Amino acid sequence: PNEVRKFGEDLLYRLYQNDPAPGDTEPAPPGNEHRMRWKNGRLEIRAKLDKVTGAKYEALIDPLAKPRPQTSDEGPDLRSREQREGDALAELVNLMLRADQLPEHGGEPVTLTLTMSYDDLANRVGHATLDNGDHIPADQARQLACNAGIIPMVLGGAGQPLDIGRKTRTFPAAIRRILVTRDRGCAFPGCGRPPRQCDAHHIRHWANGGDTSVDNAVLLCRHHHTLIHQSKWEVSLVNGLPTFYPPAWLDPQQRPRRNLINTA
Repeated sequence: PNEVRKFGEDLLYRLYQNDPAPGDTEPAPPGNEHRMRWKNGRLEIRAKLDKVTGAKYEALIDPLAKPRPQTSDEGPDLRSREQREGDALAELVNLMLRADQLPEHGGEPVTLTLTMSYDDLANRVGHATLDNGDHIPADQARQLACNAGIIPMVLGGAGQPLDIGRKTRTFPAAIRRILVTRDRGCAFPGCGRPPRQCDAHHIRHWANGGDTSVDNAVLLCRHHHTLIHQSKWEVSLVNGLPTFYPPAWLDPQQRPRRNLINTA
C-alpha cells in the first residue's frame, strides 16, 4: 500500500504540476486592455481582449469589413484588409451611436458636439470645431448634420452664448422607418448595405432650405454618404424612387442610375 500511495502521489504531481496547490487562490485572468491617443489628427487605438470578448469583436467586425461589391462605376474595392477593418470599426461606432441604451455622459446620451456658424454650414465654407478643439472641413460637418440632433444657439459678438434653443433630431424615427421600407438599404446603385448600416441623407440640405421629409431624403451607407457630399454625384427622387446621376467625367451624358433592389 505504501508503494501504491507513493506512486499515486508522484503521478498526480506529474499530471497536475502546473496547478495551484490546494488552498491557493486562483490567479486572476488577464483583464482587457485598451489604449488610445491622438497623433497628427488621428486617434491611434491599441487593445488586448480576452478570448470571449475577442471572438465577439471579430464577429462584429468581419461582416462590416467585407469588400464592397464591384460596380461598373466604382470598380473593385481597392482597400487593404487593414483599411476595411478600420472602416468597419467606424461603422460599428456609428451603429452604437444610433443605439438607444448607451450610458449617459454629463446627464445625456453619448454625444459628439460640433460648433459651426449657420452661414458657413449653408455656404459650405470654413470648418466646424469638435469637443476637443480639433477642426473638420465644412463638407464633413454637413454630412454629420444630415442625421443629427441640432441645438440652435445665438452667440454675442465675443462668442458668448446669449440664447439656446431646443434640441431636435433632423430625421425622426417615423420618417426613417418609411425610408427603410422604401429604400431597403443603401440606395446607391450596386450597393447592398442593409438599413441598419445607413444614414438618412437630405437630398437638399436643411441648411439650404431643404425640408426633413420622405420626399427629400434617401438612405445611404457611410461610404456612399461621404461620396455624395464630396463628389459631383447627384441624387433626386424620380417617380418616388432615388435616382442617381454620375459626374460628367464618369459619364458625359450623366444617365440616371438606380439600385435594382429598389425596383425589385
